[in-house]
Amino acid sequence: MTIKELKPELIWGIFDRITKVPRPSKKEEKIRQFLLDFAKEHNISVKTDEVGNVVMSKPATPGKENAPTVILQGHMDMVCESNDKNFDFDNNPITTIIDGEWVHADGTTLGADNGIGMAASLAVMVDDSLVHGPVEALFTVDEETGMTGANNLGKDMMNGSILLNLDSEDDGEIFIGCAGGVDTTITFDYKREMAPADNHWFKIDLSNLSGGHSGGDIHEGRANSNKLLARFLFNLSLKHVVKLSEISGGNLRNAIPRAAHAVFGVSSESKEKVMVAFNEYVAAVEKEYAHTDPNMTITIESVEKPEYAIDTDTSDRLIRSLYACPHGVISMSHDLEGLVETSTNLAAVKMQDNSTILITTSQRSSVESRKWDIARQIEALFVLAGAHVTHGDGYPGWAPDMNSTIMKIASDAYEELYNVKPAIKAIHAGLECGLFLTKYPHLDMVSFGPTLRGVHSPSEKMHIPAVEKFWNQLTLILKKVADLKK
Repeated sequence: MTIKELKPELIWGIFDRITKVPRPSKKEEKIRQFLLDFAKEHNISVKTDEVGNVVMSKPATPGKENAPTVILQGHMDMVCESNDKNFDFDNNPITTIIDGEWVHADGTTLGADNGIGMAASLAVMVDDSLVHGPVEALFTVDEETGMTGANNLGKDMMNGSILLNLDSEDDGEIFIGCAGGVDTTITFDYKREMAPADNHWFKIDLSNLSGGHSGGDIHEGRANSNKLLARFLFNLSLKHVVKLSEISGGNLRNAIPRAAHAVFGVSSESKEKVMVAFNEYVAAVEKEYAHTDPNMTITIESVEKPEYAIDTDTSDRLIRSLYACPHGVISMSHDLEGLVETSTNLAAVKMQDNSTILITTSQRSSVESRKWDIARQIEALFVLAGAHVTHGDGYPGWAPDMNSTIMKIASDAYEELYNVKPAIKAIHAGLECGLFLTKYPHLDMVSFGPTLRGVHSPSEKMHIPAVEKFWNQLTLILKKVADLKK
């Protein structure tokens, strides 16, 4: 069986088509064209704005024209993480695998975040058996790496008063709030020195960490490859002169880094002591993360002398600041039990061609002042280390509205279908809802979706039964809204 044969066939069939279209963040040209072709194929009214967002419109079921217009919203792009470093996300389709009650990809992210939200919106657009008022479907670009689409949404692109964000990851939960976020970029300038010929050179490699979503999974306490690498190098530098030649770790700002490596040299007489220190380090780290990162692999090997090394002063400042840089949960919410309030992710460390080292961190908080507080703590740390620091524009959080009409409708629909009251929650991950409110402050919004696990990592998977429940809830919400008057 293939996924397009799963039930309901309409939504799974569309999702199958979406998995075949490459859609990395900031490279949404192919998926945008897919959407435009889909609209033409089904004679759906469609428009785009300057940044590439797409909005489709479907008229109401006869007799429901005076109902409020509902906006179905999801994002086009996906996080591109693979166990195969050579996988070409720009051109290759995602290969899906059915594994019991779950669908996952073959060694890559699945892209159910937010491909299933897109599929649901498109299914509504073409299913003439549904009862609904006027419906719009908004597909935004670049949600995963900057929320560019939501932040630059064109004027008058939407006419609806109710927005259903289809970008959540837990069946039986309805989200009415989310964290805001901001990225911080740190740049170290270094001088290239000739690598000492009398040093012994090693390569340390960390791989197969669990990783995950830097918002939704940050409270799990999973290992951060950049932090673990800095820990080893710092402790080594307390007893040995460490010459760093190469360092790299992590990839995307919103993914907990799963891999990192460094090439470094020490005096030849220190070779055996380094191996002893490495073995002690591995034993400690594997014990600490036995539950969260059982597949973690840490190796070290001798390598040929590189041609160049990073100058000693910059190397020392880099290692120490990476080791000191906070990562993980900073504080928990006092308003909603179990909700992470503020966190930070040491996401990526990359050497550039112009003798610079680029570090990316991502901060989140449901309290705007706390978001900027932790971002500026990161800034202060790296400025003290002699680096140049900049912050992105960030995006606002979405404050919960406990009097929301659509929240009650969505909750009632789920309870009517499954005889269970859904949990009403806020989420620590970032959603585009806060940005929509800045331009459309009248919007009444909720976010929901089927159960996903391992999002933003190659272990991403989607629960098959939850997709049908998601679809049933969505269509019943539309039917209930159709009975309202504007």
